[in-house]
Amino acid sequence: MNRTSPALPPEPAVAGRDAPVAEHVRAALHTRLRGLLAHDPGTRLGEDPEELHQMRVSVRRMRAVLRSARPFLDTSWSEPLRAELGALGRALGPVRDLDVLLERLRQDAAELDTAELSAAARLISGLEVEHGGARFEMLAVLDGDRYEALVNALREAVRAPLPTAGTGAHGRRELRALVAEQYRKLRRAVDAAGREPSDERLHELRILGKRLRYTAELAEPVLGKQMKKLLSAAKDFQDVLGAHQDACVAQQRVRDLLAGLGEQVDPAVTFVAGRLVERENARRFAQREKWWAAWRDLRAAAAKV
Repeated sequence: MNRTSPALPPEPAVAGRDAPVAEHVRAALHTRLRGLLAHDPGTRLGEDPEELHQMRVSVRRMRAVLRSARPFLDTSWSEPLRAELGALGRALGPVRDLDVLLERLRQDAAELDTAELSAAARLISGLEVEHGGARFEMLAVLDGDRYEALVNALREAVRAPLPTAGTGAHGRRELRALVAEQYRKLRRAVDAAGREPSDERLHELRILGKRLRYTAELAEPVLGKQMKKLLSAAKDFQDVLGAHQDACVAQQRVRDLLAGLGEQVDPAVTFVAGRLVERENARRFAQREKWWAAWRDLRAAAAKV
């Protein structure tokens, strides 16, 4: 028997501009917890993929906030909570990734010649089966005791001041330092990668860019304009590298689907797979052409913070 979705907590906590870092973390967790619970029913229903996407985003942002503010939090409290959010994210991730991939391949298949549509459907059918299995496993997690315990822990966390590392660090200076540290990590990684990094390295840069963006979101209520331009540039950087990664993943998944059909494959299916891979390869190169300009824009925005 499925459990009902947990009710929303009260109105989000609001941290003053001069409040300690931990209070800004609490406000961010409260906002994202409300987002998680708001999209819980739609995620279970499964009719609109955007519901799952937004639920997963809420989980990721909570994890990112706890990670960024780790120096100011009692890690005996924050790290187990972050680990549980990570486990939930891993349960949501496969379904969301397959939602994106299926939509992408279906759109591409729809542009093929009529004679090739059935071959494309046969190729993609393996992903549809995989999606059904991943969704079954996800729903089992959402109906489980571990998810309920996580939600209850988050509810308790946002009701009172968070356990801290003993520092009374206040907003502006410390939040700016958190953003600066995330930016330095990204800059060092870009310097090491060079202008023509591997696909794998670009994926690593995307993750670092995402962490910078999420940390800037934590600081934005306090630092205002200084963070807005950085946030915009970080989002553009993440979008470019995200599109690159999506193309890499889709390209490989199509190859895997074809390989999974065995040695005696209908030539029409092989032909369709080749066309789909070719399209993804073109997208991959297109994003590669954009990434350095996106980095320059981000670097310029960070210099003004």
